[in-house]
Amino acid sequence: MNSALDTLPKIGAPATRVLNNAGYSTLRDLAGVPRAELAKLHGVGPKALGIIQSALEQCNLTLG
Repeated sequence: MNSALDTLPKIGAPATRVLNNAGYSTLRDLAGVPRAELAKLHGVGPKALGIIQSALEQCNLTLG
């Protein structure tokens, strides 16, 4: 059974591609990663960061 932690939230193709290329293929991979580190990735903007943070909070996790 797939849990929400096993996929990335729907944040758009460019941001998803950038995260995958940086080694983040699941929501679980993003738990604890500093928000500033993700914000440095071209294509990961405030909207995507908000969606990621919200998805993590639903699983009782957060960005670093």
